Amino acid sequence: MMNQARESAERSMPGKRNPSRSRMTLAALATVTLICVGRFAKAGEWPSWRGPEQSGFSRETGLPATWSPDDDKKNLLWSQPVGARSAPVVWDGRVYILHLTGDKETWQEEVACLDAGTGKILWRYAFSLFLTDIPTTRVGWSNPCVDTETGNVYVHGVQGMFVCVDKNGKRVWARSLTEEFGRISGYGGRTNTPVVDEDRVVISFLSSAWGNQSKGTHRYLALDKHTGQVIWWSEPAGRPLDTTYSTPVIAVVDGVRTLIAGNADGNLYGLKSRTGEKIWTFRLSKRGINASPVYKNGLVYACHSEENQINSDPAKPEMGRIVCFRASGKGDITATHEVWRHDSLTAGYASPACDDERLYVGDNSANIHCFDLKTGEHHWEHNVGTVLKASPIVADDKLYVGEVSGHFTILGLRGASRPQLLSKERFAFDDGRPQEINGSPCVSNGKVIFSTFQRTYCIGKPGATGGDARVPPGPKEPIVDPNATAAHLQIVPGEVALVPASGCSFRALLFDGNGRLLRECKPKWSLVGLDATVDGDGRLGIPATSGFQGGLLGASFGNLTANARVRIAPPMPLKIDFEGVAVGSPPPGWVAATKIKFQVTEVDGTRALTKLSKNPKFILARAYFGLATANDYTIQADVMGTEEKFQMPEIGIFNSRYRLELQGNHQKARIVAWAPMPRIAVTRRFSWDPKIWYTLKLRVKTEQGKGLVKAKVWKRNDPEPTEWLLEVVDPNPNRSGAPGIYGYSAGSTEKKIGAEIFYDNIVVTPNS
Repeated sequence: MMNQARESAERSMPGKRNPSRSRMTLAALATVTLICVGRFAKAGEWPSWRGPEQSGFSRETGLPATWSPDDDKKNLLWSQPVGARSAPVVWDGRVYILHLTGDKETWQEEVACLDAGTGKILWRYAFSLFLTDIPTTRVGWSNPCVDTETGNVYVHGVQGMFVCVDKNGKRVWARSLTEEFGRISGYGGRTNTPVVDEDRVVISFLSSAWGNQSKGTHRYLALDKHTGQVIWWSEPAGRPLDTTYSTPVIAVVDGVRTLIAGNADGNLYGLKSRTGEKIWTFRLSKRGINASPVYKNGLVYACHSEENQINSDPAKPEMGRIVCFRASGKGDITATHEVWRHDSLTAGYASPACDDERLYVGDNSANIHCFDLKTGEHHWEHNVGTVLKASPIVADDKLYVGEVSGHFTILGLRGASRPQLLSKERFAFDDGRPQEINGSPCVSNGKVIFSTFQRTYCIGKPGATGGDARVPPGPKEPIVDPNATAAHLQIVPGEVALVPASGCSFRALLFDGNGRLLRECKPKWSLVGLDATVDGDGRLGIPATSGFQGGLLGASFGNLTANARVRIAPPMPLKIDFEGVAVGSPPPGWVAATKIKFQVTEVDGTRALTKLSKNPKFILARAYFGLATANDYTIQADVMGTEEKFQMPEIGIFNSRYRLELQGNHQKARIVAWAPMPRIAVTRRFSWDPKIWYTLKLRVKTEQGKGLVKAKVWKRNDPEPTEWLLEVVDPNPNRSGAPGIYGYSAGSTEKKIGAEIFYDNIVVTPNS
């Protein structure tokens, strides 16, 4: 059953602003507690992938010790042919799963909603796959998250769509993180899971956008959970070493509402949850952190499997560590706040789980280790398979865990120095290959629910309810003093994309030293790098004649300052010849067109945009202009490639998330919708030469629910061909997407130089 909501899944505009929902009152802020992370005090729910206490722990009782996947009389309550690599979550009697659906041309990423009692599929919400190098086996990597106030579901797709869907499967808002914010995606598939806190939903990703976010790094983005409007950006990290998928946890520490996050630079950071300000740094790994931290009673537990930043013996580098440290303090707390640690324990993928006394850590070889929470004493080790990626959960004195070779194991923990094997089932395909289990189970109202690659299973004792599983309340924040000295200024919205002859109203908010909202203020407004106007009330006006821009709206109040990012994208029709852009600079406001990737240069007596070729890190580059909501248009561009060591580049343009490319070494032209797994692709032989200008033309139109994609290529000085060179029909069309450019500079690896690519005379016109 395909959800009717799919037709708008790719329209990436935030929802309408509801002022009554976008502001949290001072009274509410004064009384929030740790439990307010998702109103987790409600028993029997599992609204986020690490559960009601963000630690892989449930207080439910009466859960199954044994079961059979083939016998509904042996604690199998239901199963559904809805597989996933991520973890299910449960709220209000509904199970939510993010997974791959369809077959080849109909492949999509999908949220499936199931009845928790019966497994019946209630609705599906699917969205297309595009602009990513991630293959099918890694689609649906991140986990859904439910806002327990509204029942809305948040998912982050591998293509960069960040979507809010209501409990009936209707889209509330969506953001295209790649096209709007320069999200970076790798082949590995690591995709971060969102977390909801108060009126914010927080997502993190590696990005390289424009202006003061040109540098590629791991950033955290807080959006208004009701509207998708940007609240704050946070950039606490150093150089990213990997794409990662560590999910933050939220806690009230020393009176400060704190986001505790593992980062791509190998550090853990404490950030003020309402402002994104960095509080402290704990240095851990020389590679990115994938396992999520656990927080318990003022202590953070974290693990990894790479080389340690700080080694006991620098002459003998150690791989892997589990560490416990105090979450208080400011600055670098690595040397001062450690409580205990164990080195040479390679636990880099699965996140720890803990109950009130013990910590359970799964290493990469699928050995479960049990430690005392306070002292770090190692109690036991037990093997459950070969490779562990799924994080274990602990409930009812049992440990539930799946692993990559297809085993799902239940261990008994009660009254024994070592665990007791209660159940171990193996899942395999018909040819005997194991079905990977990469996602955690969840626990809800007496049921344990988990997904293999092919199916989702719900096990439990008939009639079991889970008992009284209420979560103890967390620490309260101190009462806010409205007259306290302001320590931080924040502009909301924190980033906008506008068109000429439009405007936007901004607010300035003051926060105290603990990151709590004090009041709204009236600052002095200013503009940096923007041809616009702003009045004393924060109303920004964009001239009707504006071209592409990217700059800052500044605010100052006393000694406090803040900035909001403003991008201007003119509407269609567009004609871009780069004559007005300074040589050596990228076009202003183009997403991901940073100076180290793209610069305007003098070519053949005119100015053109050049994809630089001397940095091997950016052999492949993409850039987007216009808005992600653009639809039903045609893009045309003149392009030219050079040759380096008998290697020619790939040159392309984007339209509605389809790519037209010239393949130099293969001498072909291709339309593709999803490069590593060509869901929709058509290729034709097309001979072309270096140092010759060609014109690319790509048209996308939706008719009768299908996408009609057509392309032409010809020498720039020749007449345009009458016939289309390439045509393809997409049964699940991309209905919108920003226009953009693509380049892959093949060349000499030895000399670290690739073939250069040039773009000029870009024209974007509506099909009507």
